[in-house]
Amino acid sequence: MLSPSLFCSFNPRSLCVRPNNSRLHVLALNRELKPNHMAMNHELMPNHVAVIMDGNRRWARSRGLKPEAGYMAGARSLKLFADLCCNWGIRVATVFAFSSDNWLRPKAEVDFLMRLFESALKDEITYMLREDIKLSVIGDLSKLSKSLKEFIAYAETTTENNSRLNLVIAVNYSGKYDIVQACQSIGRKVKDGLIDPEEINEFIIENELGTHPHPQWRIQDFWTMGSKKKKHKKTKKQVSNPLPFVCKQGVLPLH
Repeated sequence: MLSPSLFCSFNPRSLCVRPNNSRLHVLALNRELKPNHMAMNHELMPNHVAVIMDGNRRWARSRGLKPEAGYMAGARSLKLFADLCCNWGIRVATVFAFSSDNWLRPKAEVDFLMRLFESALKDEITYMLREDIKLSVIGDLSKLSKSLKEFIAYAETTTENNSRLNLVIAVNYSGKYDIVQACQSIGRKVKDGLIDPEEINEFIIENELGTHPHPQWRIQDFWTMGSKKKKHKKTKKQVSNPLPFVCKQGVLPLH
């Protein structure tokens, strides 16, 4: 469980990133919850938080809306979550936005997601520069459109010197892909004589993962808890190392 010394007057319930999360909106907009206005032990805040953006379509269906409405609402909540990370001193936030399995969804839906991603990046560049947020995008980007890949490169270059928060967006990502690219990177370093094969250990491998440094918290939409639906969004590292699990009920250990 989360240490009670972290928040002296606030229990961080409902910190799930789901569309129109009213609790999340309150947290982001209420000045009294910012560090300058509340007693907080910053040393106990996680350095890296990983977010699985899930439940957007179910949220939309439950309200009689199209999936696109859920995705747009989720994008708005993500910006509010980034505000929280900045205000609370979290240095790295990884967002699993689009997994490699998501290509199996209807083409119209996938196309909308890609347009939304590109549009959101263009709209929020000024915000990221103002708030000193660095953008990093991980995953296999080869399947993305030329315009999206070009703007990702532009956004990463434009924000590369920002240091308040490193916002990592995982697109066309899977744990298997991350392990493969990490091994390829290590292999190149071995070939170049930078690493001796006998020196390779779990720390060297972890340093090559796109999710480095390893997240202390993993936040997921609470609707997926107990679901029989198979998910493949956790990295191999996350499977073997339990993380605090933030859901509507509060912060629970992952088992």
